[in-house]
Amino acid sequence: MLRRYALTIPFLLVALIATAQTLPILNQNPTSLRWYRLTTPHFRVLYPKGLDSTAQQTASRLESLYEPTSESLEKQPRPISVLLQNQTTNSNGFVTLFPRRSEFNAVAPQDPGLLGTYNWLDLLVAHEYRHVVQYEKGLQGYGRVLYTLLGNTGLLLPSLTVPDWFTEGDAVSNETLLSNSGRGRIPNFDLGLRANLLAGRAFDYPKAVAGSYRDNVPNHYVLGYFLTTYLKRTYGPDVWSRVLNRNYRRWPLPFAFSASIKEETQLRTEDLYQKTMADLTEIWQKQQQALPITPVTEFSVNAEKQESPRKVFTNYQHPQFLTDSTVLCVKSGLGDTPRLVVLSKNKPEKVIHVQGFPNDPDLLSATATKASWIEFGYDPRWGQRIYSNIRLLDLKTGKLTRLTHRARYTTVALSPDNTKLVVVDNTDRYKIRLLVLNAKTGSVLNQLANPDNSFYQHPRWMNDNRTIVTIALKDGQKTIQSIDTETGTKTDLLPRVNENISHPQPWGKYVLYNSPRSGIDNLYAVDVNSKQVLQVTSRPLAAYHAAVSPSGTRLAFDDFAATGYRIADMTLDPGSWKPVNEPAQEQPIRFFGALTKQEPGPHWDVVF
Repeated sequence: MLRRYALTIPFLLVALIATAQTLPILNQNPTSLRWYRLTTPHFRVLYPKGLDSTAQQTASRLESLYEPTSESLEKQPRPISVLLQNQTTNSNGFVTLFPRRSEFNAVAPQDPGLLGTYNWLDLLVAHEYRHVVQYEKGLQGYGRVLYTLLGNTGLLLPSLTVPDWFTEGDAVSNETLLSNSGRGRIPNFDLGLRANLLAGRAFDYPKAVAGSYRDNVPNHYVLGYFLTTYLKRTYGPDVWSRVLNRNYRRWPLPFAFSASIKEETQLRTEDLYQKTMADLTEIWQKQQQALPITPVTEFSVNAEKQESPRKVFTNYQHPQFLTDSTVLCVKSGLGDTPRLVVLSKNKPEKVIHVQGFPNDPDLLSATATKASWIEFGYDPRWGQRIYSNIRLLDLKTGKLTRLTHRARYTTVALSPDNTKLVVVDNTDRYKIRLLVLNAKTGSVLNQLANPDNSFYQHPRWMNDNRTIVTIALKDGQKTIQSIDTETGTKTDLLPRVNENISHPQPWGKYVLYNSPRSGIDNLYAVDVNSKQVLQVTSRPLAAYHAAVSPSGTRLAFDDFAATGYRIADMTLDPGSWKPVNEPAQEQPIRFFGALTKQEPGPHWDVVF
């Protein structure tokens, strides 16, 4: 045994040194970009010119979360550099040891299943800084020795002994427990896992970790959130600190992490997985009991099959009516790159166009003759500079137009008469603008005032080709706003609350939208005159993206099952909608339970 260890030590050192000498080539920013530094007791925030106030707010957020984020892992990290990147439209962030730093992309996503009611940079602070603490936790045992010899590169080996599901799941837990938002509070986050368990598809642990080319296996963020949360609920919020202490003080052999969990809790990793899945199944089955189900029909589809009769996981999303009996939607999945297809009740599925690299805003906009969406555009010289441009497709001729160049638009919607577009523009100064564009030239016709820098999601045109409805997010609260694009007059159609509403769709005196207020995402409607809220659908798993037929008699939407999203169809009858009289409240299904009160450190409010 000692001889084996003696041979292993030189091998590990050589591997780590080799890794240190082959650092990744970093994407570059334009040389004209001027950088500034803001220093606090625990952070160095590096930012380009124009992000001064954003850098100050981010630094304040980082300092306010320094102790709460560190407390349950019982490790306070050394000072670290945080870079704010403003040249990209790819919403992301990361922490790395090469060199040791964190980077935040200062452009918020349109996806409500990711953003929730957070400010985007606040979400990155809560999530990514937890990764900093996780890395720093490895600075003990053999990790301390390797750090002494190799610097931060020496922490690579300890980090490799910890599975991805822990690092990402624990970070999702942190963003959830220390705020009023976070993915652990969003039903869309666990949708795939919920569908699988309720359909009897409780995959074994190896498949849950390794994934599948046929079935929808939720990623390590979802798996990890529930595994880490279950253990904290059962053994205390600091249980993972104790597990990591054991892991980093044992020799880094295979399954060291699993052995550390068993020593601390008497549970094998497979046991932890099975108990978590059983607990979730019981919770979600109770949620389904006595749940009224809205009856629907589905458009026929051609989901890919392999050799067996079981279909490959395939999604059909974002329906847009072309006629009363046909819809345009986006097809994607494990066997298909994103593409536009036409579905009909009486005809086979027809592929219209295979998209390039869409910057998916969780929205498709189309009329009977044209369709528009957003695609990434890449600078040939500066890797950090990634654009988001408008693509416009003529459905009659098949002509595809790139309407804009070097733009930063993250969502677009066509007016009913095809003459105008409304876009959400994310400036390189972390400001949000609503712009009205000419649909033929892409030139700006009007910029709508946004003095408080509200974040706008999913704008849609009303039939008058003048008014838009959009989701407005500010200070952790959302509403639906009606905006006159000519006068700039804004009207809130709903009270501002911490409710993750999305996808408004105007129809007559109503605006349909998505809400998770019952614990399941469904379609709701607000009467723009009386402000009465009504529940439109009650589906067992989720309903998204309402679309109204040209005659105003049919309603289509995304309906989810374990095999993927399908386009569902139903009669549009306001008389069957259920009035909702009580105000939006905290959703009843909360897997984290009382952890918000048990988690060490103060609760973090999402409002500055």
